[in-house]
Amino acid sequence: MGNAVETVAVPEEDLLRADLYDFLGALLSNPPSGELLGKTAALDGDDSELGQAIGALARLARATKTKSAEREFNALFIGMARGELLPYASFYLTGFLNEKPLANLRRDMLGLGIERAPNVFEPEDNIASLCEMMGGMIRGRFGAPADLAQQRDFYNKHIGPWAGLFFKDLEGAKNSVFYAPVGTVGRVFMDIEKEAFRMAGETPA
Repeated sequence: MGNAVETVAVPEEDLLRADLYDFLGALLSNPPSGELLGKTAALDGDDSELGQAIGALARLARATKTKSAEREFNALFIGMARGELLPYASFYLTGFLNEKPLANLRRDMLGLGIERAPNVFEPEDNIASLCEMMGGMIRGRFGAPADLAQQRDFYNKHIGPWAGLFFKDLEGAKNSVFYAPVGTVGRVFMDIEKEAFRMAGETPA
């Protein structure tokens, strides 16, 4: 039944947006596998700011081994007690984990028919999950593909207020090497999304 839902026509430009959200979600949810590093290494950039960031990421992926990527991921996001960065909306918006932004997200997830996967134990307001949710909404993985207003509302409430700052922090983090251009890709993409909503007459808060 889920596959039938995904056959609903989604504009090509929106599929590309969903792909990028899903790509960021995959890179930020777990250390990248050899397969993901290989796919990243095969990406092509262009002369745009986003294209240049993707090109830089692809070049680094070609020189990155899975073990070093895993060490970097752990230093950034896990660590002995905690990683260098805490990629959660609650932390960025309130300074604490498991606060009101998480409760608000869980309420909206319920309304959208989005459930946390049984093998995921982190709070749902982490950046990887939010990227995966946005990609899924655009593609229609949770029902009918989300319209522009639904996408805008979700972005404004749960991604736009803090994700750009997180990605900027990721760019400049002490432990970021492979993940520095991931931060650039994310930061530039968040700016593009914000501007696209504005130009569509849907101004982010």
